[in-house]
Amino acid sequence: MKKLVLILGMVFFAKAAAAQSAADIKKIEDYLNNMQSIEASFVQSASNGAASEGKIYIQKPNKLRMEYASPVDVLIIGDGDFIVYNDKELDQVTHIDYDDIPATIILGDKIKIDGKTLKATDFYKDAGTTTITVEQVKKSDIGPITLIFSNDPFELKQWKIVDPQSVEITVSLYDITNNGSLDKNLFKFKKKSGPGYKGK
Repeated sequence: MKKLVLILGMVFFAKAAAAQSAADIKKIEDYLNNMQSIEASFVQSASNGAASEGKIYIQKPNKLRMEYASPVDVLIIGDGDFIVYNDKELDQVTHIDYDDIPATIILGDKIKIDGKTLKATDFYKDAGTTTITVEQVKKSDIGPITLIFSNDPFELKQWKIVDPQSVEITVSLYDITNNGSLDKNLFKFKKKSGPGYKGK
């Protein structure tokens, strides 16, 4: 009898935990789908010891701008069609497809973590944060992204990816403004040239 009670208790606990996880994932989906824009400062760190900082702007759908502060003279702009990586020091411009960058999944209009397009491979929640690792079901070569949210208020604070060189990159956000109005020109890229030009 005691064994039966124990087994039933374990089943109840497992179902309760699954329901809680489902509710938490729904909360994450709702947050990302209701997020229209972000303006924030960021700190980027890497497992190889590299570190940088700057400003980030996100406008959904699929608009992104990351301005890196000196001495990292880099500008990244996603205009909705492709992502431009501009190394201003070397005066080089590289065009990157959205599908090649795991972090761009947060830029979509409709995010559904249902195991069909996106699936959760890891989930953790404590008193202060909620952490979920998500990967694209049909693009396993892209690699997963881990999203970290503060619980109160519920807000995206950090994400982590692993680049093709197996370096873990962490981007942490602070001084965040959510759903503010952003100038559309932030997401336009026009390469300029000239002696000493560093880009804008």
